Amino acid sequence: MQTSTPSDCKVTGVCRQRNSFERGYSDKSHYFPQKLKVTMDTFAVVLIFIFHFYGKTLCQNGTGPNIVMVMSDAFDGRLTFDPGSKVVQLPFINYLRELGSTFINAYTNSPICCPSRAAMWSGQFVHLTQSWNNYKCLDGNVTTWMDVLEANGYLTKMMGKLDYNSGSHSVSNRVEAWTRDVQFLLRQEGRPVMQIVGNMSTVRIMEKDWENTDMAKQWIHQRAASSHQPFALYLGLNLPHPYKTESLGPTAGGSTFLTSPYWLKKVSSELISVPKWLPMANMHPVDYYSTYTKNCSGVFTDDEIKSIRTFYYAMCAEADAMLGQVISALRETGLLNNTVVIFTADHGELAMEHRQFYKMSMFEGSSHVPLLIMGPGLMSGRQVNQLVSLVDIYPTVLDLAGISAVLNLSGHSLLPLLSKSGPFSKKQHPDWVLSEYHGCNVNASTYMLRSGQWKYIAYADGLSVSPQLFDVTLDKEELHNVVVKFPNVQAQLDKLLRSIVDYPKVSKVVHLYNKKAFGSWRESLGRNYSLVIANLRWHVDWQKDVLANEEAIDRWLYGSV
Repeated sequence: MQTSTPSDCKVTGVCRQRNSFERGYSDKSHYFPQKLKVTMDTFAVVLIFIFHFYGKTLCQNGTGPNIVMVMSDAFDGRLTFDPGSKVVQLPFINYLRELGSTFINAYTNSPICCPSRAAMWSGQFVHLTQSWNNYKCLDGNVTTWMDVLEANGYLTKMMGKLDYNSGSHSVSNRVEAWTRDVQFLLRQEGRPVMQIVGNMSTVRIMEKDWENTDMAKQWIHQRAASSHQPFALYLGLNLPHPYKTESLGPTAGGSTFLTSPYWLKKVSSELISVPKWLPMANMHPVDYYSTYTKNCSGVFTDDEIKSIRTFYYAMCAEADAMLGQVISALRETGLLNNTVVIFTADHGELAMEHRQFYKMSMFEGSSHVPLLIMGPGLMSGRQVNQLVSLVDIYPTVLDLAGISAVLNLSGHSLLPLLSKSGPFSKKQHPDWVLSEYHGCNVNASTYMLRSGQWKYIAYADGLSVSPQLFDVTLDKEELHNVVVKFPNVQAQLDKLLRSIVDYPKVSKVVHLYNKKAFGSWRESLGRNYSLVIANLRWHVDWQKDVLANEEAIDRWLYGSV
């Protein structure tokens, strides 16, 4: 692979202009909220104004653009365009909307942390990477797009949450995924709760994310600004992922939505809706299992639901502020004009839609991700309807950098959709996206195909589980499964899905993996097995009948006992 060096900068369009932003806004302390002289929204408007009037410059011959990606965790992509964007103030996401392109139909390739990031970094679908859960992800020898950039002359830096290599996350998380076929029903999460901290001057809630954001700013100022080569920077955030619920002990998951009055002020509470729910008895069996294991099958008041959603949106506002810090650093160093900025997330957050929180679902709140791209030579203020997914980032980044395409990628470059030059042909990108899920809180491997107005969800785990079909244009809340009403549509979509992935075969591979992985883990514990498994996240329900639960696992693992 070779780095192209177009003399007319067709890819980069415009390049670095020294001091262009400094002429318009020179106070470098403007952004820190505790020292604000203008509001974040005002600052974003000022940046937009300056970019439009001072953004055209000479090119840097022989280099591609700098590339900066900020990847959030659990950020609902519908908040990046109307009407969702009106619910919470996100000035820097709005800044990217104004000066870049917003993909309003962007999806994760797996609605959980590690498998999703594995797909993004490798450019390959989950069934190809075999990233089955938060424990089993990419092998260490996989070439990421960042590796390719570095090999082609880019200065590279990754910081913050990466989460795409095998071996991470808790023991509970992996055991719950491995044993999802066991015939028991145990709550695996804490009930979602809200917690408020501090006061109107309390800004930095997620300290680790702020520390990583500060390091990213420092790196831009000290390393990137002095580099004579293009650079690529990745910043992974944990927000707005719910926090660990400390009261539930050391094995607890993350079910606490935590923020301060400062961020709650950014939310328009009057616009927050209470999602409609199907009665538990009418839920699809896989959704029922998810709701129960996520500890959401109990009673929730409307006020409680609205509060959970309000706190989640406030956490999104804090994540947006961290994106603003990165944009601020690029502006202050004069690098913004020659930098492609990408904002996305690994998956969304249901925030009590469909009687669930967290992700692990193909419903829109969980599977729909943000994707905004701004940069020199790229379209401004554009909303792109094309269906895209995270595997498209790999070929897009290489295309932006002028690097030859890597073979065997699942995604397609989005540059033709973004570039100001040349018409876009629909043949350049398929009219479907694929997402799949094989982890915990769901008792069947799940395959989602989005095509046109339809979302088709298929299962192949030997269960008496019918597929689901939603018309997402008419049924935005995804409450009406019309698979029986439209058998021809179901047949066509299933045929297309099977042409992309032999999903019954993949499901069998996952079944075998789960049994083998669990068996090896169990053997490694020896006499400690009963004690360890009884004290995982499901310990409250497990203790109600320890013997029955152990026997259920034995039947699954060894057959009849």
